[in-house]
Amino acid sequence: MVIKNAFRVGLIGALGVGLAMLLMTMVGSLATVLTYIGVAFFLALGLDPAVKWLGRHRFPQWASILLVVVVFLVVVGGAIFAIVPSLVDQTNSFIKNFPELSKTFLQQPWVIWLEHTFGASFDVKAIVHAIQKFLSDPNNISKLTGGLLKVGMGIASGVTGTLIVIILTLYFTASLEVIKKSTYALVPMSKRAGFADMFEKVTQGVGKYVVGQIALAALNGILAFIMLTIIGGKAASAYDMAKRIIRF
Repeated sequence: MVIKNAFRVGLIGALGVGLAMLLMTMVGSLATVLTYIGVAFFLALGLDPAVKWLGRHRFPQWASILLVVVVFLVVVGGAIFAIVPSLVDQTNSFIKNFPELSKTFLQQPWVIWLEHTFGASFDVKAIVHAIQKFLSDPNNISKLTGGLLKVGMGIASGVTGTLIVIILTLYFTASLEVIKKSTYALVPMSKRAGFADMFEKVTQGVGKYVVGQIALAALNGILAFIMLTIIGGKAASAYDMAKRIIRF
């Protein structure tokens, strides 16, 4: 009898462990999808205050959602088209001008001091020449980025993920109130009011946090633009940025 009970307990335990491992595997395989859903819901909570503000100013719900999402997409798209071409230009310029930069680097007083002090065990020139030789070979650059195929797959995956997040954000923004009511319905009636109050406070807090981060990023961008304009930075020129966007 004891042996049968031990066998039953062991069998149930093994099945429980197997079920747990199966669930963990399933969650792991859906990690990317769950990440998309989480990001989209997070963005929807951030856009909800703007939608409600427009609604209080007699905008229809569909018009409020459409206007907020369009403005959001325009801002994000403009930032991407302004940053990516500049990043590519700067990377190409760095690789092309690396020999001249390495000469200037080797002439710095502190580099000369390092070479004289640790020359026997730390050859600065050899390291710089090795980097220069590595960057001068296009095949090494391709290996460094993982190959053209992997880069292309990464870009395609990024574009697909962005589209999925945008579509989910549209859906969550339009259905946020319905999602809240459906969530409240899952809670027992005796605890529903308290849960709803807590959930509203959490969602409002998250929304305000996202709005604050967007405002902070915008302020940082404006201050960086002003600073780069003062020092004559190329990336700060609105004309150059417009040309890059058009060429892109």
